[in-house]
Amino acid sequence: MALARTRRDSGMNYWPGFVDALSTLVLSVIFLLTVFLVVQFFLSQEVTGKDEALQQLNAKIAQLNEMLSLEKLGKLSLDEQIAQLRAGLSSAEAERDRVKGLYEGLANAGSDATGRANELNKALDSEKQTTARALAQIEVLNQQISALRRQLAALEDALDASEKRDKESQNRIADLGQRLNVALAQRVQELSRYRSEFFGRLRAILGNRPDIRVVGDRFVFQSEVFFDTGQATLLPEGQQELNTVATALIDLDKQIPSEIAWVLRVDGHTDIRPLNNSPLFKSNWELSSARAISVVQYLISLGVPPQRLVAAGFAEFQPLDPGNNEDAFRRNRRIELKLTER
Repeated sequence: MALARTRRDSGMNYWPGFVDALSTLVLSVIFLLTVFLVVQFFLSQEVTGKDEALQQLNAKIAQLNEMLSLEKLGKLSLDEQIAQLRAGLSSAEAERDRVKGLYEGLANAGSDATGRANELNKALDSEKQTTARALAQIEVLNQQISALRRQLAALEDALDASEKRDKESQNRIADLGQRLNVALAQRVQELSRYRSEFFGRLRAILGNRPDIRVVGDRFVFQSEVFFDTGQATLLPEGQQELNTVATALIDLDKQIPSEIAWVLRVDGHTDIRPLNNSPLFKSNWELSSARAISVVQYLISLGVPPQRLVAAGFAEFQPLDPGNNEDAFRRNRRIELKLTER
């Protein structure tokens, strides 16, 4: 027995070394698993945080799109910026997918966990920068939208004020137009009254003569009262008639208020027969105008204010009688006096 004990004591014992090696291996595996679990935990937190940030970013972009749809000004520029922001969001989503791929690769290769964790941190830093830029762009867009809303409100206020002024101006114009129409009607009534008085006085003075008659609002004198055939020089008999007319006109000018713009229009008319070989006038236009001018000049010489007289020639184109006989010719050769407005 002593010999057997001696042999056992002298033999080598491997068990402690095996236990130490096994413990070291187990501790290494536990360490790697711990590192893997820690990295996995942080990666899960980062990915979850990025998903929430992306969801918030999508919600803000949707809200921004809805606000931008209500804006009337700067739409094109804002749409371009939204497109850029969406492009940035697409890049962020692509980066997120890449990070997820890194995460899956880390799960399949535990031995490369430390290196991939560094790469993941870099990717997360880049994602943070992208997110920060996106948020800054959103803030800039919000400021632009606020400015556009202020401009739109200012434009609406200006438009309301302009419409109010326009409405007030239209009301004033309508009131002035109504007052002007009333004033004009009163002036017309006054002028009509003075015209009636003037014509009544002329009727009383001239009497019932066949060569002088009233047609509507005009006194009509046959040309033979004032002129010889084809001539524009006043006859003495015609001057006597015009003396009476001048006296009535001068009295009338003293009675009519100065603000009423009245004139006595002297119209010369001829018959349809052309002037043949006349040494003075080439046409009935010249003859009718010259006769009207002669009457006006004579009235001015008698003291009638020149600003109250108008001379007009109508040749043969305003006949009273459309006939083609001597009586019609005689009726159409005439001088007309018409009291009217200037």
